[in-house]
Amino acid sequence: MNYAPTCPISGLGKLLLATDASEFSEGAIREAINFTKICASKLYAMSVVEVITDYEAFSPQKIEDAMEAGVKSHLESVKTRAKNEGVECETIISYGEPHQSIVDEAEKKNVDMIIVGRRGTKGLKKLLIGEVAAKVIGHAPCKVLVVPRAAVIRYKNILVATDGSGHSIAAAEEAVRIAKRCGSSVIALSSIRSNDEIGEAKANVSKVIEMAQKEGIPAEGITPIGKSYNVIVETAGGRGVDLIVMGIPVKTAFQKIFTGSATEQVIGNAGCAVLIVKGEDKSPATV
Repeated sequence: MNYAPTCPISGLGKLLLATDASEFSEGAIREAINFTKICASKLYAMSVVEVITDYEAFSPQKIEDAMEAGVKSHLESVKTRAKNEGVECETIISYGEPHQSIVDEAEKKNVDMIIVGRRGTKGLKKLLIGEVAAKVIGHAPCKVLVVPRAAVIRYKNILVATDGSGHSIAAAEEAVRIAKRCGSSVIALSSIRSNDEIGEAKANVSKVIEMAQKEGIPAEGITPIGKSYNVIVETAGGRGVDLIVMGIPVKTAFQKIFTGSATEQVIGNAGCAVLIVKGEDKSPATV
């Protein structure tokens, strides 16, 4: 069930759901259908069949055929599920490396957001782990929404992480827009490693609070001490946050600053959905 009274994110004409047959795709499938239904979007559901180049005991072709049959069955189940919700869904089977297939399809279909699960298996088993995560999210031509299996987005409390960089400002702008559409509140978080950084952190959250207040959105700022990904995840869990919004530089994949970053750590550990947006940034700062 989608709890937003209107489409939470503007401009969602086309959505790409990247899914596999694992239980870890459940949250992504549910939210993709919800978004499509409430936003009157076009939904594409895709899975990837990885090409087998070598296998000691069995025929690579037979393995690929079996994998393809499983993918077709899964996508048909997603299509049926969407249809039962009044949503039309076009299915796509791709072959090769999961991250490149997803990015290529997103570009080909000119989608506005990619929706993926977390810690999937089979065709997407490498997604959101290490270098592949940087390539998928870094090269994606659009927003990326990562949804853990049990996460349900109710749009009540939105947390945005900020360090004052261009990409974190882009994330704050997106968070405020969502809050305005859904009647949500915003928590602006800027972590510090020591009290020497408190002044800058307060200035960062003040910018977001001011941005929200101009739109009549309830907002508060917090500047906890600790590793950024730890305090973001802990705050989200303790404050009933159901959506974290984070920004990354437009050229993340080329700058190679995503892997091992706070953003990747948050994606891998948060219990709620994480929306990744991109913004122009002259420096490789990360939240």
